[in-house]
Amino acid sequence: MTVVPPLHADTIGDITELQGFGRVVRDQPYNAEIDFDINSLDNVQTAAGRIAITFLDESTVKLTENSELLINEYVYNPNPDKSKMALQFASGTIRFISGNANKLNKKNITLSTPTSQIFVQGTDFVCTVDLFGKSLIILLPDEFGNASGEIVVQTAVGQTILNKPYQATTTSLYENPPSKPVTLDITLDLIDNMLIVTPPKEQIANQEQQQTAQADYLEFNDLDVDLLNEDFFEEEEDVSFDELDIDLLSTNFLEDLLDVLDELDVGDTEEENLTNFSSGIKVTGTKIGQDTETQITTLVQGTQVKLMRLVNQNAQVIVNGDQSYTVIFIQDGVSRTVQINGAATSSITIRQSSG
Repeated sequence: MTVVPPLHADTIGDITELQGFGRVVRDQPYNAEIDFDINSLDNVQTAAGRIAITFLDESTVKLTENSELLINEYVYNPNPDKSKMALQFASGTIRFISGNANKLNKKNITLSTPTSQIFVQGTDFVCTVDLFGKSLIILLPDEFGNASGEIVVQTAVGQTILNKPYQATTTSLYENPPSKPVTLDITLDLIDNMLIVTPPKEQIANQEQQQTAQADYLEFNDLDVDLLNEDFFEEEEDVSFDELDIDLLSTNFLEDLLDVLDELDVGDTEEENLTNFSSGIKVTGTKIGQDTETQITTLVQGTQVKLMRLVNQNAQVIVNGDQSYTVIFIQDGVSRTVQINGAATSSITIRQSSG
């Protein structure tokens, strides 16, 4: 039975795109549907789904998986000076497209995350908020490749201005200033791919379109492994993990960038000493299994080590766990380094770009 939400005279927009599951929490949770009316004070949430909301002023907010948007206040009036917008990006990844909101008095627009306030003027931007409230804000270009407007990202002790395409800043605490602006080497296609809500009308399966880099130095085939006879886990620390356990929804390129920009803001720091073992093989720089922070999945199969990174690009490499290797993934400006059995003279670099 479909639950019909109570009627309100203050409808401020509706759901215009939907993929998967989402809900709108009002007096109670309601399942998201196309053309579902949105009201002030609604809490819009996604799990394994994506939602786009179009407001009365034609501004649009798109939410990816595991995102939450709080609509604290929205007042639409043909007179821009009498209109108000107060949105809070609580978690996840959200794209904001200003529409006619650029006509509003900037004092009447309040966009915020748990660690920052965002002031905009005629702006298209994307924002990612992690579980701890850390926020990444990226200014996107307009149709001509120029900055779509200007963003002021402010905390209690400072502010940063973004006015160039793909400029980005991060905020970790409201009591700390935003990071210095950094211009990212990414494309609008990459952002759009992360934020597609409705799939294309025509989908063409073409394996050649996927940029996959694979270095198989041992001519190893997954089918050659006898999973019943191999004793993969000899130590107590070993954790059972295989390719069926990979959660592709946990790979978020923008959260990856958030981590990278945090490292840039801190400056030169010691390399993360993340070391773990499986079947006597030492892996440093990522967790064995699926690491949601590095976005690298590591499978130890007998004496073989398989590293996979499936974000916007797909890359994998298989090496011999009896030897030492340094493997470097460079994908769309993000670099991750993994060492197998400590320092190595053999280095493998996989470099990919969507540009």
